[in-house]
Amino acid sequence: MSDLDIELTAPNGKKYTQPTGLFINNEFVKSKSGEKITSINPTDESEITSVHAAGPEDVDLAVAAARKAFKDPSWKDMATSDRGSLMIKLSQLVEEHAEVLATIETWDNGKPYQVALNEDIAEVAGTFKYYGGWADKVHGQVIDTSPAKFAYTIREPVGLTGFSTELGPALACGNTVVLKPAEQTPLSILYFANLIKLAGFPAGVVNILNGYGKTAGAAIASHLGIDKIAFTGSTATGRQIMKAASVNLKNITLETGGKSPLLVFEDADLDQAVKWSHIGIMSNQGQICTATSRVLVQDTIYDKFISLFKEQVKNVSKVGDPFQDSTFQGPQVTQAQYDRVISYIESGKSEGATLTTGGQAYKDVRGKGFFIEPTVFTDVTDSMKIYREEVFGPFVVIASFKTEEEALAKANDTTYGLGSAVFTQDITRGHRVARGIEAGMVWINSSNDSDYRIPFGGVKQSGIGRELGEAGLAAYSNTKAVHVNLGTRL
Repeated sequence: MSDLDIELTAPNGKKYTQPTGLFINNEFVKSKSGEKITSINPTDESEITSVHAAGPEDVDLAVAAARKAFKDPSWKDMATSDRGSLMIKLSQLVEEHAEVLATIETWDNGKPYQVALNEDIAEVAGTFKYYGGWADKVHGQVIDTSPAKFAYTIREPVGLTGFSTELGPALACGNTVVLKPAEQTPLSILYFANLIKLAGFPAGVVNILNGYGKTAGAAIASHLGIDKIAFTGSTATGRQIMKAASVNLKNITLETGGKSPLLVFEDADLDQAVKWSHIGIMSNQGQICTATSRVLVQDTIYDKFISLFKEQVKNVSKVGDPFQDSTFQGPQVTQAQYDRVISYIESGKSEGATLTTGGQAYKDVRGKGFFIEPTVFTDVTDSMKIYREEVFGPFVVIASFKTEEEALAKANDTTYGLGSAVFTQDITRGHRVARGIEAGMVWINSSNDSDYRIPFGGVKQSGIGRELGEAGLAAYSNTKAVHVNLGTRL
């Protein structure tokens, strides 16, 4: 066994080989500096293992490998259908290794195992299969102007992409990638790297660098050899990346923060509104960028909604060991995120909101871990910090409105514009409100049931561009126009 592999046994008994190096040119290598990142199990705060952390020199090597691969005929001239076949093979490998991938995700992320296995890993496999099907369907068009000109367009890859949160469309369009995952959860992506090589992708097409944002992330964002940045994360970090990427006017896609509203009108199916509202904020420990964390309820049903919502939290939000099938909510991903949520709980109390349920650490899982009780604040006003700022935890604020106009005004009174939801049985109102909400996505009578075949992205300070669906391809390709003179003579 290489000194860049370690045999691990996860809490569920699953044994596997964990790579610990940087994945450059289809090989695992040590970082030049020898610096490492330690992965922490958020369930019991123990160390899992350490992996190499990239610095600027390592980024240079990965960029050189990706640039070489981009120009090499083995990738550049590969038939588009063959490129798609590689992606479908990768999808199949993800399915074959789903249990290990889900185990790693649960171990170093805290996500309930059944969710990781049946939702997240299944979506990863589905996304690669979906974009594998698109690989030979990204094409230009002939544009008729006059008999004297033959004009057509070609869809070409952007080039070398950095961070690249959407690997599927990037590869489908023929780009190469230097991917930097979140430093808090560095393990599963390295296991996934083995699958990339096993699927048959040429060396250098996908390079994976774990590392800290202030070093590896900054080096990627500002690197002159990178043509595009695709980043998912906080709005504050997105601003920093935009500034760094401006050094060579990189093409950029951002999916950043959110404080998504969910509107419940008095004619809504209240049972369904309560259940979807709960899923919309409490799933994945509230750590979802599109979480509908501002629930706005019409005043005539406000009290009844709160009563039912509290009951739903009590009955469904079982906090516990994420490897237990009965667990709905695991720990927050890190100590820092745990501390952040706790600080917002204190802010809500000090601002005068009513703490309806939760509001403290949950210590019934062996007395350790970054667990927080699902927290609900009511009687929240528009000016409160907990109403306006993204918390990113199992934390929801519930406010009331009287009219549709007031509901829209409250929903749009935010710097964000990622997701939103509307509950009503009046289909005309549903469509009307969907048009009026300033957000990249609107769910009518559901929340956060996204789909990789449908565009995903925000407006305002929630991002730039779109991921997923056919629209996701546009971010990873350039349109070249070709003009052929058929007879105009000077």
